[in-house]
Amino acid sequence: MISPIFIHMFIQQFEVIPELQPYVKLICTMDCEDDVDTNHIRVLPDTCVELFVNYTSTPVAIIGNELHKRSIVTFRMSRHADVQMRKGAGCVAICFYPGMAYRFFQLPMHVLADRTLALADLWQDMAAEIENKLADACNHYERTIIVQQYLLQQLAQNECDQQLDFCLKQIQQSAAYLPVSELTNNMGISQRHLSRKFQQLVGLSPKVYLRMCRFVRSLDHLKKYPLLSLTEVAYKSGYYDQAHFNRDYKTFTGHTPGQVAHAPDILY
Repeated sequence: MISPIFIHMFIQQFEVIPELQPYVKLICTMDCEDDVDTNHIRVLPDTCVELFVNYTSTPVAIIGNELHKRSIVTFRMSRHADVQMRKGAGCVAICFYPGMAYRFFQLPMHVLADRTLALADLWQDMAAEIENKLADACNHYERTIIVQQYLLQQLAQNECDQQLDFCLKQIQQSAAYLPVSELTNNMGISQRHLSRKFQQLVGLSPKVYLRMCRFVRSLDHLKKYPLLSLTEVAYKSGYYDQAHFNRDYKTFTGHTPGQVAHAPDILY
């Protein structure tokens, strides 16, 4: 998720309009200083999708080893990303709730998972249209309203999947790790059918999504309860043992839990 951990950047958060509040977790503007790029940050996966709409002529960011010049969408589902925002860059950033981005992008989400794509590849000419309107806007508040109006247009074109939304709410509201079998029993559908829904609309299998939710929950415990031991964090997050906890951190962050907890250049 977007945070002021980036040095040499000014971030201003705005209210999400009511129609988008079930889908959009955060909207903000991000403006980099003109004379220096931001520091390098490792951004950890959180099953969320983020949209960055560029309103300047400056490239937005270097992600991994790739320079992204215009607006981008990051489908950072289960892999970390190393990010450096470029000097002079400015963009409106939208963070979607887990599993909610499918309403705004008309491609199977499993095709997009763990990729960063140019917005023009997804929204074609509309991407340049939005960028031009943002560049001409008088202030940041107006820019956030413009972006949200385009999101509403996309929302109207794609129907919701009530079964999936019900399933995602169950997962988010549960304090414990839910097995896939419990989800299918609660919904009255087969595991194969649930898996197809998740691949198509979330971008991950149910098993991997549940594993990611447990990992994200542990990150939340690390942040909120710094005095807890790593063993306590593991068990409170739903891990059965320390080995699975350590394995997930190596897989999703490239670091041990202890390194993640104390590294100044890791964002979670």
